[in-house]
Amino acid sequence: MIFNINNDHKIDIDKLLGIAKQAGAGILKVYNDDPENSSVTYKADESPLTLADSVSHQIIAAGLAELTPDIPILSEEGKNIPYEERKAWEYYWCVDPLDGTKEFIKRNGEFTVNIALVYKDKPVLGVIYVPVTNVMYFGGAKIGSWKISADGGVKHLTLSAKIDNWTAVGSRTHSSDEEAALLAKYNVTNIISAGSSLKFCMIAEGTAQIYYRHGPTMEWDTAAGHAIAIYSGAYMAMPNGEAFVYNKPSLLNSSFICSVSRVIAE
Repeated sequence: MIFNINNDHKIDIDKLLGIAKQAGAGILKVYNDDPENSSVTYKADESPLTLADSVSHQIIAAGLAELTPDIPILSEEGKNIPYEERKAWEYYWCVDPLDGTKEFIKRNGEFTVNIALVYKDKPVLGVIYVPVTNVMYFGGAKIGSWKISADGGVKHLTLSAKIDNWTAVGSRTHSSDEEAALLAKYNVTNIISAGSSLKFCMIAEGTAQIYYRHGPTMEWDTAAGHAIAIYSGAYMAMPNGEAFVYNKPSLLNSSFICSVSRVIAE
């Protein structure tokens, strides 16, 4: 499958998925090692950082530089690029080499590799790979959203908003009273928890119908999942209905809602 950026640039989806798989393999080498050898450090915001984060970043950065040498990369592990430089970018890769580091440390398998292509302020292509289960999700403008199972089965993800009873999905490590209050306004009959960007994938494949995150995330946390969700037919915006955008002066995101139909919280 080919993703057309413009007349001069095309992306081979299989090669892009291969980069995500290579990064996942690098993560699993660390994940399957003795936990005592998997040292954890902490960043300024007290979020954890492991050797697997760095290994995955190096694999993805090298792979993308070969695949699309003209497109810059913004990664969680290489994020110190001034806005004065970033604001001129037309396209860029937004990458989280290991999303769900806390889940990685807990050894529960709910962590992912996230790679997104952003055009100006909107993700137009997203890839999410789940190393432990060998499941791949991807989605983009004009190609739709897809799931590749561990056995190689391929499924086109398309949503139906005509569901009477909604399932809400939320974070394993973050929750708030505001989220509970919003869900109470809608016909939510079940609430489940999941780590990392898997929550977007659950929306895209119809396992859940609403994901409301009250509180900050970073752009690389959401870009790939945003693309996969909206190109399956989902809705994503800020709680007041305004567009959820990228490449902002601050890479910190506001709250958001991702759902099978338009939902306003404020």
